[in-house]
Amino acid sequence: MTQKIIESDKSISDLLQTIEPKGIADESMRHTVEVLLNLIEQLQLKVKGLESENQRLKDENNRLKGELGQPDIKAKNKKGFENKHSSEQERKTPKQHSKSSKNQTIKIDRKQILEYPQDKLPADAEFKGYEEVIVQDIILTTDNVLFRKEKYYSPLERKTYLAELPRGYEGEFGPGIKTLVISLYYGGNMTQGKLLEFLEDIGISMSAGYLSNLLIKNHADFETEKTEVYSAGLESSP
Repeated sequence: MTQKIIESDKSISDLLQTIEPKGIADESMRHTVEVLLNLIEQLQLKVKGLESENQRLKDENNRLKGELGQPDIKAKNKKGFENKHSSEQERKTPKQHSKSSKNQTIKIDRKQILEYPQDKLPADAEFKGYEEVIVQDIILTTDNVLFRKEKYYSPLERKTYLAELPRGYEGEFGPGIKTLVISLYYGGNMTQGKLLEFLEDIGISMSAGYLSNLLIKNHADFETEKTEVYSAGLESSP
């Protein structure tokens, strides 16, 4: 019976080691799991302490009776439940975060020098360089292009030669709009009605029928890529 209890405790400890609260997206659920894990750790430590005290009292009782107590054998490689989860005090302790690593990954599109009004400076003010501040922003503007395609005609061949549009400019809209619309629809869960309002607000005129066809039809390339990713995942997973 004792051996079964020990094996059960070990299996529970091993199971708890596989739980990683950081992987839980819901913040409330993640906090609840962390609290429960900490509570389990405290209860385990308390149980071990009570077991040790109980054994000590048994040994003392046996000694008074003239019997030998349980030998004190310390395992060299004792494996138990490792306390890998943060305590309540650790979660409440504010951590210092550095922005340097984040700023190093930001692409700088333009630089601008901000001048301090000279009439507000004292006479003895000395220039000491610049203090740099990175501000992230985005600009949504139209890029409507009037393509003038060269056209030639051969009387001998009775054939017209016309310059082609750049790659990605099939139809009335360029690749930028198509990519943005597909991303907002599938990635941002925007409805077709909201997409039409958004495009109109930034100066793009698109019919509901064209938008519907853009989102639903002619996605053979996407389906092919999806199938390839799915197949690669199956081949590389156990």
